[in-house]
Amino acid sequence: MIKLLIVDDEQVEREGMEAIIKKGFPDTKVMQAKNGKMAIELAETFRPDIILMDIKMPGLNGLEAIERITASNSMIRFIMVTAFDTFEYMRQAIKLGVKDYILKPSRASEIITTVGKVFQQIKEEHRASIVRKYQEEAFLKALSLVETDVVTQLLFDHVHEVHVDMLVEMLETPSTQEMFVMLVLMPTGEESLYSVIKEKIRETKSCWVGALYGSHLPIIVFRDEKVSYRSQATALAHQVLSIVKRKRTKKADCFIGIGNVSDSLEKVRQSYHEALFATMDISLSAKYRFYSEETASSSEAMSGRLIEHRKKEFADQIRMGQWENVRKYILYVLQHYEREAADVLHTQQRILEILWIISRVMEEMGMETDPPLYAYKPLSYRELQVETTRLLDEMVHSFRQRTERLEADAIHQLKQYILSHSQEDISLDSLARKVGLSPIYISKIFKEKQGVNYIDFLTECRIEKAKELIRETDKSIKEITFEVGYHDPNYFSKVFKKLCNMSPKEYRKLLLANKTS
Repeated sequence: MIKLLIVDDEQVEREGMEAIIKKGFPDTKVMQAKNGKMAIELAETFRPDIILMDIKMPGLNGLEAIERITASNSMIRFIMVTAFDTFEYMRQAIKLGVKDYILKPSRASEIITTVGKVFQQIKEEHRASIVRKYQEEAFLKALSLVETDVVTQLLFDHVHEVHVDMLVEMLETPSTQEMFVMLVLMPTGEESLYSVIKEKIRETKSCWVGALYGSHLPIIVFRDEKVSYRSQATALAHQVLSIVKRKRTKKADCFIGIGNVSDSLEKVRQSYHEALFATMDISLSAKYRFYSEETASSSEAMSGRLIEHRKKEFADQIRMGQWENVRKYILYVLQHYEREAADVLHTQQRILEILWIISRVMEEMGMETDPPLYAYKPLSYRELQVETTRLLDEMVHSFRQRTERLEADAIHQLKQYILSHSQEDISLDSLARKVGLSPIYISKIFKEKQGVNYIDFLTECRIEKAKELIRETDKSIKEITFEVGYHDPNYFSKVFKKLCNMSPKEYRKLLLANKTS
């Protein structure tokens, strides 16, 4: 409902104007003011959309009242009502932003026409405001999805149709070149906290929040050069822990692992693995732990190779099923500690940490496995090696049993799904959900079994469909572009030419030439 204020020192004029307005615009809410001072007061309390302001009034005149009202509320529209059609009044009124004027006396139709124009402006601006609001909300939602996708690609090496560099360009990236990863282990059954934490963390404008995978929530934090790395990480950790403590519905705590600082997005995955390792022991009262604290607490100075299991290469060996390399590394660690005459129980704890990393990587791949727990307390290195081998064999058996059972028909399912849905936006994540395997593993077996990655296969399917449409229909290249799953005709033409050595238009011309010959 539009609100209108009539300001005139003559009651007859006010009453007459109100009667005309209500007859022409029945849904309008109207109030009256008999002088400029009262108009200023009502502008604050009534907050009209339009004010019909008489210019010549005793005391505070109309132009002075407009100036003071505009200073407090610039959104109010004014229509000047005057019996003095002079240049000087017009000049001052225009300077104050008056939308139009009504001369006394005027016919009712003229008043309705003048007021109606301003009413229409208000409605159009209101509609435009609503559209802008929805567009902004949609844009922010899209950016949130892009942010999640970027974190997934950076930390888990997932292959997506849109390259991570293109997605990063869409995000607001702090100027700093340094970053680190915080990994939040959410309380069991408290996954609803994800949206709350994400919203609060994004308010800092210094973080990219990833997707919640199981109970793991990864956050890439960009360094604040004004404070130290530890101060920034500690403050953020306390903020997350405070949110969980305030919002949780069950008596369960979360724990946060914090990786070291990385100097580029290409290397940030190392910080993720460090954050993952820092969550191995969640019994600390502080409920967060720096990876550097974990390594500093180790009593022995091990060689660079000995911490290889904390690096990306070790996790990749597990994902790729390179179990002999994994086995050799664990044996190397055992032999190192035995040569150092380290306590067997202490060595068991170190080996268990490695086994837990293997277990977590398998969980990331969608493979359920029992937590690696020693059945007994080994008293010698021989017993420790035997029991470690047993635990590793169980995980290898679980890995191979799962992959052998699913791999045979997974490729067939994937090909059929891509063939049937090639016109859709198909991601590795969506394919993973179809066959129950991890995106990384799907990328690996698809390449091994088909000789091409899934994006190349999807592209071939789309181009074959496009060729069929060009042959059998009269649809335009633009129509075909959208029908086969692309959003940009120029990009589609480039892809088509790359695979067919000619553009779609050239292909159509060739077909027509063959028909007429």
